[in-house]
Amino acid sequence: MTRRSQRRALSLILATFVASTQVTPAAHADPRPRSIEAWQQSTSVRLQADGSLSDVLALSSSDVWAVGQQEIWDVWKTRGAIRHWNGSRWAEVGMRDDTSAGNLRGLAAASPSQVWAVGDGHDGLPYIAHGDPAGFDRVRPQGLRAGDWLGGVDAKPGRVVAVGGRDRNGLVLTGDGTTWTVQETKEKGTLYAVDGGFAVGDTGTEPLIVHQSGGSWKAMEVPSIRGGYLRDVQVDSAKRAMAVGGVYHGPGDIEPLVLTWNGKRWRELRLPGSEARLYGVTGDGKGRYWITGYDPARAAEPFLLRCEKDECAAIRGGAQDGRRSVRLQAVTYLPGKGTVWAVGHQVDEDDRYTDVVESFAPKTPTAKS
Repeated sequence: MTRRSQRRALSLILATFVASTQVTPAAHADPRPRSIEAWQQSTSVRLQADGSLSDVLALSSSDVWAVGQQEIWDVWKTRGAIRHWNGSRWAEVGMRDDTSAGNLRGLAAASPSQVWAVGDGHDGLPYIAHGDPAGFDRVRPQGLRAGDWLGGVDAKPGRVVAVGGRDRNGLVLTGDGTTWTVQETKEKGTLYAVDGGFAVGDTGTEPLIVHQSGGSWKAMEVPSIRGGYLRDVQVDSAKRAMAVGGVYHGPGDIEPLVLTWNGKRWRELRLPGSEARLYGVTGDGKGRYWITGYDPARAAEPFLLRCEKDECAAIRGGAQDGRRSVRLQAVTYLPGKGTVWAVGHQVDEDDRYTDVVESFAPKTPTAKS
């Protein structure tokens, strides 16, 4: 396989931010009016060559975090990256054992001084670290072993939950930062994201959602969808949540998958006619959700969905010269601002990756367009 074909194959699953400081044109929404949202800005955290961003987390407009990786094409050179936005600029945050972190996939925060990141370690073990803008320290939970995989993390004061896979079973790591417990789910599969006591993934053939019940994690009944998978979940309350992913029918044939929770059951939210790939979801806690992804029909345009009351509308940024495609892998809602930030990567005509951060907000008379 050539380097070019390797990059094209890997572009289906990797995550990152976008690299331009120019303001993009105002977004348009299908089929709703253009006034639904306005695209604000396209920027970059300026990772090194072939860098990508996998997750983003906003605690406030002056406290935003992003994680990813640099030099993704060389397994021996790949290095995890952590960046922090202080309200005016992005800054690199060091990992005190910075030689041991590979791909970083997930972010969570128990407080502004207790931020958690998970991913891969170069020593073959999962990587989990916590810190603040001054730096991060690696934590080595007892019970993890070579071959274990971590993809998502959730954090509350005094409690951290990370999920992934071990062999063919889902893996849940729970702890307080010092003492840890490793559990394997009874269900076959892999877990990719966790939030509010719900974790999502797939069995290899169908969607998988497990829910914390007492001291264990138990599978929930979900719609039977052959080829379905889930990659992120947003939980507003015990009675409202959304999970997103896709349905794989074959190479290049993937349709979007959205499941909603009403406190009693999960049901599928149909998106007729869409071929978008969906990666991440966030919400305002009041029933409005934003979903990041990639639309192969308009690959060069940043793409999201906004969903409310079982209706979803596409929101698109403007195409820019030099972009062959843009994939937005994760999204976060800025509390109190009504602004949403999405991160991912852009790919140019030479298959080079560059990190990207896209932001947008409700359209106002002063919104840039």
